[in-house]
Amino acid sequence: MKIAIIGGSGNMGRWFARYLLQEGMQVVITGRNQDKLLSAGKELGVPTATNIDAVKQSEVIIISVPLDTFELAVKEIAPYTNKRQIIIDVTSIKSRPVEVMHRYITKGTVLGTHPVFGPGAKNIAKQNFILTPVNEDESALANKIRQHLNDRAANVSIMTPQAHDEMMTVVLGLAHFIAIVSADTLLSFNKFQEMKKIGGTTFKVLYTLIESVISEDPQLYASLQMNFPDMSNVETLFETNTKLWADMVRGKDKQGFARRMNTLRERLEKTDPDFRSAYENMYKITEKL
Repeated sequence: MKIAIIGGSGNMGRWFARYLLQEGMQVVITGRNQDKLLSAGKELGVPTATNIDAVKQSEVIIISVPLDTFELAVKEIAPYTNKRQIIIDVTSIKSRPVEVMHRYITKGTVLGTHPVFGPGAKNIAKQNFILTPVNEDESALANKIRQHLNDRAANVSIMTPQAHDEMMTVVLGLAHFIAIVSADTLLSFNKFQEMKKIGGTTFKVLYTLIESVISEDPQLYASLQMNFPDMSNVETLFETNTKLWADMVRGKDKQGFARRMNTLRERLEKTDPDFRSAYENMYKITEKL
């Protein structure tokens, strides 16, 4: 089977190229920057092509381009797709990309997917994938892909594009926002390196989150923040809660702080069955430090 990766010279495009090559597939990649594309093709040992030529010669098309150029890429390749092809996107937002694919691609079966991991992932095992079919043909395709991924120990969820985006606003959007603001705050201190050196478990967890976000493509993360639905409302809620906790600290309200923290623990224990064991494990690790 031959698979075209539109945007295959990018980090995630190259990740999928390596994975598919390991699976015994033929791969052809495309990219906007010719020098970068040729370099990626040489590194991967795969042919390169224009978007149109890649689509014409492939059975499966994976679209791995930035959100800002997604519609242009789909519009360009749509006239050259055929009814036997499968067209998959791997963007982090699903409602708009799925709508765009359905608007332009009238031949073939499309499917919105989201690999919820970055290009640093060593393999597919234990990685999370979300599939977002919107009709029977796409659901049948999603089930086949889910079986393929499950056989390789990946975790697969199937939901609507809208449900995906609502969840990702918090799962990714809020987490990214916290990491970026935390980095901005930590780097305001001139003794940051000393703090990093003496920091305990909690600080290391925070810094790991910061590293994982700040090391990524700023344009991608800016695009995600601007495109996640209701992101501004989620961040406003975060700001409101931040002020509430900061006001208790400024007012030396020790009892109120502890009472609210206990309430949060009780709510987590009720809503998350894994919280208690995670909390106990963290306590044991902290004792050893």
